[in-house]
Amino acid sequence: MPTGVHLRDARQQLFDAAERVLLRDGPDALTSRAVTDEAGCAKGVLHRHFSDFDAFLADLVLDRAAQLETQASTLRESAGTGTVADNLTTALTTLFGPVPVAIIPLITFRDELRARLRQARPGGGIAILAQATNAISAYLADERELARIAADADIDSLTLSLVGGGHLLFADRDPGPPTTATVNRLVTTVLADVVQRRPR
Repeated sequence: MPTGVHLRDARQQLFDAAERVLLRDGPDALTSRAVTDEAGCAKGVLHRHFSDFDAFLADLVLDRAAQLETQASTLRESAGTGTVADNLTTALTTLFGPVPVAIIPLITFRDELRARLRQARPGGGIAILAQATNAISAYLADERELARIAADADIDSLTLSLVGGGHLLFADRDPGPPTTATVNRLVTTVLADVVQRRPR
């Protein structure tokens, strides 16, 4: 591999290359060599920008988690519009898209990566799940304020059920993502009691 290959915005190109490897081959295949080969650059390029491979992975995860902030904002802005179930169905489909779902097992199986993520963001050892949890919880709180779900709804329990159930639905990569109808059925079941009891 030539050492003189110049990467414009090398960090982002390395992140994009890692994402392609992750989606194509899974977390076990994600090595520094695989990333630099995919990016078409020398292995030293990665180490010029990151102290080691775990530092690279931590920045990759935080970069992708930050991208979820936009989706979280979109979800909160939808409060009071459409139906609660449809808004959450769309949100879960986005928050558990291919990249976030591929990143979660990467974090789970690398102790050093989790440690670095906790240092970078206290309480954020599983960064993608933390982002999804915060987004869903904030949205549900907004809808409770708007009286679109019951005033006594347990936001924490609802969030746990939606995030945990959503992750399980999307985690099996082989047959492809669940259908919108399947996700909507999960959301509707979780919310059935608190939505049905609200004043109409």
